[in-house]
Amino acid sequence: MSDLQKPELKVSVISDYICPFCFIGHKRLEALRDHYDLKINWCFVEIHPETPPLGHDVALLNYTEDTWNSLMKNLQQLAREENITLSPQTRVTNSRKALLLAEASKKLGADVFYPLHESLFNAYFVEGQNIGDEQVLRKLAADCNIPDELIEAAWSDPYTQGPEDKTPQALLPYLQYAGAIQATSVPTFIFSKEILSGVVSKDELRQAARNMTG
Repeated sequence: MSDLQKPELKVSVISDYICPFCFIGHKRLEALRDHYDLKINWCFVEIHPETPPLGHDVALLNYTEDTWNSLMKNLQQLAREENITLSPQTRVTNSRKALLLAEASKKLGADVFYPLHESLFNAYFVEGQNIGDEQVLRKLAADCNIPDELIEAAWSDPYTQGPEDKTPQALLPYLQYAGAIQATSVPTFIFSKEILSGVVSKDELRQAARNMTG
């Protein structure tokens, strides 16, 4: 079935590239393309703006050892379901530059945005690269044929380097939107008036799609 024959499905997703459950959610949402002409508005919200670009050990996150181990066990199971081989999750980084780069790449169309989108998730969660590192991001961008001028434009906001309590202009509407709908976690999927939060199954996504398209 061609996209012209499929019903259009518009979905908004509140997401961050350092959220592993957003990676899982991305994979599960993509499965809807088999039956829908899927149009996704990726709404980028930074979940750990306090983290330095070089990152820090996950031990500094506010989790007990038992809670963290349980979280990682659950994550590994979810990843296996989506045929993802995760690298050990030992460090967390700052995602601001990655989010700004992805947002700017939307201007070049889906054929450029989605390879970068996938590369950012894979680089961080599968390959264990630090996507808070500018040089890592420049290499990923170059591999996706993103010109230097767009990279510089993406990082031209005065708050690109922080501080943590200031949001770059390109990302501010998404933060405001998340607040307006009272989103409490990432990922959050918005199917018109139906909102699904956190780890959502493919069946739940399919049902939300059917509810929206009739």
